[in-house]
Amino acid sequence: MPTVTVRHFAQLREKRGTHEETIEVPVGSTLADLYRLLFPEEAASNLSVGCAMNHEVQSPNTRVVEGAQVAFLPPIGGG
Repeated sequence: MPTVTVRHFAQLREKRGTHEETIEVPVGSTLADLYRLLFPEEAASNLSVGCAMNHEVQSPNTRVVEGAQVAFLPPIGGG
């Protein structure tokens, strides 16, 4: 199983209780699969966060690779 480092920002950091964690994911997992694993209560059919892997924006359908650094970027609100 691939091991990845996940960085959490803003409200996602508050929900996980940490800014960074290392996690194993099943082989063939996508970024969307990883998000659903970490945040099952928010894992509706549409992914409402941005995804980055190894400092590059990626599609939620991108497969996770061993040793990757992953970040989920929540939408920024304001007014």
